[in-house]
Amino acid sequence: MRRSIEKGGFHNESTKESCRFFGGCSTEYAVSLQSAYAVIKCIDTKKYVPILIGIAPHSGKWYWYQGELEKIKEDNWQSEENCTPVFPSFDRTVHGLCYSDNHHLKIISFDAALPVLHGKNGEDGTIQGVLDLMGIPVIGCGLLSSALCMDKELAHRIVQMNGIKAARSFTIMTNYSEEMVQKKALELGYPLFVKPVRSGSSFGISKVLHEQDLILAIESASLHDSTVILEEMVDGFEVGCAVLGNKDSNLIVGEVDEIELSDGFFDYTEKYTLKTSSIHVPARISPQKAKEIKETALEIYKALNCCCFARVDMFLTPAGEIYFNEVNTIPGFTEHSRYPNMLKEAGLPFDEVIERLIEMGVSK
Repeated sequence: MRRSIEKGGFHNESTKESCRFFGGCSTEYAVSLQSAYAVIKCIDTKKYVPILIGIAPHSGKWYWYQGELEKIKEDNWQSEENCTPVFPSFDRTVHGLCYSDNHHLKIISFDAALPVLHGKNGEDGTIQGVLDLMGIPVIGCGLLSSALCMDKELAHRIVQMNGIKAARSFTIMTNYSEEMVQKKALELGYPLFVKPVRSGSSFGISKVLHEQDLILAIESASLHDSTVILEEMVDGFEVGCAVLGNKDSNLIVGEVDEIELSDGFFDYTEKYTLKTSSIHVPARISPQKAKEIKETALEIYKALNCCCFARVDMFLTPAGEIYFNEVNTIPGFTEHSRYPNMLKEAGLPFDEVIERLIEMGVSK
């Protein structure tokens, strides 16, 4: 085996190589491209060599991308001249990916990897597990934490075991009894939410107002996951916290933000267009309540064994109670996304957030 040290054409002793995964086999492929573009654009190439690995949305093939950054943003990156097929090396001494060059096997080595992959196969522990087998440090939550946070049922159970409130819920599999489901829904009360247990960006989520709409909502959620959860609607509004840092070190918490809805819920369209909703950062709440929300976010972050970064979403009721909603282990990362804006409000600009993340990874 011959070893390549070209690594994208940049290498000297003062730089460290870090890999960025983008794209992916997920319904959130398009969102991943936008986040990856924003992250890559902010990298200080004098300190870190960005190795870009694109994952094709349908085939799942991995490519070493060496083209223009703008083509990622425009989803025009998959071309033969810019993409070299690569595959992971599970020889932990290699620390990288393999590719063929004139019938010779070569290596792209790197110090750490940041998966900017939203949803399934990227945010659920799948790629984190692959990177663990390769011996590559992951910039972000690891396999176990990613899998737990992606699973709404398990995440809720663990958080509740730590004394934090969560909405009442009921989980159903594909071979469910309609009679039993209708009975459980009545116990939860209408309106309620029907969600895929493992999905992101609100794909497959429905707000069900009436009993006659329940089965259709379950069928819609089942298109995204084999397990579906029925969840009571918490009376209140959504608040979020950006957390940055490792579990055993000093953790930084951004300012609390608040989702203001005029109707419905914060679905995929609203998250990325804000047609009828607004995001307030800092949230329009008292300093005392903001402090309590931040403390709760840190408890959740630690309970779910999160690492490096995550966004913790909760609900705040009119009575001032805090309910857990979910944890996004790879939140949106454009300059207009909630996660970087919460940290920006706390005094950390976007480029500094990215640099801190990379440094956490390469120093592991």
